Amino acid sequence: MEKIVSDGKVRGTVLKRLRQFEEAEASRERIFSELCFCILTANCSAEGGLRVQEEIGEGFLKLSRSQLSRRLRSLGYRYPNTRAKYIVEARKRCEDVLRIINEDGDPTRVRRWLADNVPGIGFKEASHFLRNIGFKNLAIIDKHVLRVLHRYGYIVSIPQNLSRAKYLEIEKILSKIAGELNMTLAELDLYLWYMDTGRILK
Repeated sequence: MEKIVSDGKVRGTVLKRLRQFEEAEASRERIFSELCFCILTANCSAEGGLRVQEEIGEGFLKLSRSQLSRRLRSLGYRYPNTRAKYIVEARKRCEDVLRIINEDGDPTRVRRWLADNVPGIGFKEASHFLRNIGFKNLAIIDKHVLRVLHRYGYIVSIPQNLSRAKYLEIEKILSKIAGELNMTLAELDLYLWYMDTGRILK
């Protein structure tokens, strides 16, 4: 792991991506678009979610449920009806989402609120969303991260389903690794993703 972290080219790409998260304009439209991106990536690829996000744009806020479902289907998305339902329901909580991310300084409380109140959002999706809008110290525990942790012996086996308790247990392991490498969890996640895929997306 230290070899990847010390790779100047990879490090430059990681830091550039983190700056993009921090510097992006935090408009209502962008924040909701990132929330929809994370709803779409649950059990689907980040690449597919990113492609859909770029194609639909402001449609996340404007299209009806049936229009959004048809648009997702036309883009080859796997779960058009369910995710269209989640996104339209999430619109009803948009102002609450904006309020809590601006008023609550504890990212773990914000994550829990999102997972409890926004359809289609669990701990992983909430962590991913918050990282993409500039939060730095929540772990995004997906299959890529789990594979690297297992490969290096940090976990004995790869869990098929992550309960919240198990998620928090693995997040503690990642926090320890991040501390040893003197980086945030947001930074560590991008390195781990690169280690498993050879790419850095978002």
